[in-house]
Amino acid sequence: MKATGSREGVSAPPVDVATMRASVAEVLPPEVTPTDRGTLQTLTGLLRGHLQLLIPEIEQSAALLPADDVPRYCALVSVREARGKLNAGPGRLPCDAVAYVRRLGRSLLALCDHFETLTGMSMSMSMSMCVACDQPIRGGEVSRPYGQASSSGGASFSGRIHDHCSNTVGLR
Repeated sequence: MKATGSREGVSAPPVDVATMRASVAEVLPPEVTPTDRGTLQTLTGLLRGHLQLLIPEIEQSAALLPADDVPRYCALVSVREARGKLNAGPGRLPCDAVAYVRRLGRSLLALCDHFETLTGMSMSMSMSMCVACDQPIRGGEVSRPYGQASSSGGASFSGRIHDHCSNTVGLR
């Protein structure tokens, strides 16, 4: 998966959304977040690097859309929030490092979603993720298609959902 554009004659590094999502799976949900300092530092650096790679790609894709485009606006809001988290850093206590890496993980998931929306890359091109729990749908797991139209009629979202997550979004 190569990024579609280049800046100043230099090709951008490839954006691997599947790897980014797999990295987030190491810190989300809360029960999987490691607590030892070394692992937290490694994961924090990894997630920060993913964010720093993805932010300019989203900005470049968003710049191609009209100023009043809703997905563009939402993506840029998420970029601002992610930048704020990158600038903030963790607090001094060990529990602050855990909370910080989880905040980075949530921001990275949001940016992965925005990247896929802005570039038109389908989730099937990367690792398929459950739209309810944001966890990978692994081979052999029972899943089903999920589609949702917005109440305003202006947007829609589709993907896959674990069969056991279907009750969380009202599927029967």
